[in-house]
Amino acid sequence: MSFDTGGLPPASTTHAHPAATADDGATKPVDDSAQGTTTAQLANGLTCDLPASSPLAKLLKSQRTWVGPTARERQGILRRAKSVAIVGASPNPARSSYFVGTYLQQSSDYRVYFVNPNADTILGEKAYSDLASLPEVPDIVGVFRKAGDIPGVVDEVVAAGAPTIWVQLGIWNQDAAEYAEAAGLTVVMDRCMKVEHARFSGGLHLLGFDTGVISARRAAG
Repeated sequence: MSFDTGGLPPASTTHAHPAATADDGATKPVDDSAQGTTTAQLANGLTCDLPASSPLAKLLKSQRTWVGPTARERQGILRRAKSVAIVGASPNPARSSYFVGTYLQQSSDYRVYFVNPNADTILGEKAYSDLASLPEVPDIVGVFRKAGDIPGVVDEVVAAGAPTIWVQLGIWNQDAAEYAEAAGLTVVMDRCMKVEHARFSGGLHLLGFDTGVISARRAAG
């Protein structure tokens, strides 16, 4: 299930050097490990230098500071979309991409495309070798690949001209999210498209409870 934490930053986070501050004022972690220290910003606004190898410095560096679209913004992304491509789609019914693809085929109005260079067909549809081979530019590219593969997928999405990359629940790569945004993409990460679509379309309560609605057809408009 997807709990709507939204990837909010913790009470304390690594402090950014002024040169590493984003245009929106958000800070980015700065690792001065070459000098053996890292600067951390505490919840009270004060900063302190910590040994880069210390457990606390490693913990602060590992915390999530990137925040993706709000629930309302994600709802808008899904409602405006007409087509979805699933990168990393699998013909194996036990894989989550197969489950999500089945849902999107049966319970949405999206034109759904499957991208897997090692498959001929998935869920009765042609499987494409890459995004460039699709018959149209998809509105959303859903990604079912390991975290280390995400930057490469971002490059493919940008090259294809798709506006949004949606990385599946359980996959997190903050550097890739920031890289994708810098390239002009809308980024959703660590969220299940099936769960999000269902909750916004009446198939799930906003808190994740099953409403008993079997078909979660996309609302008009």
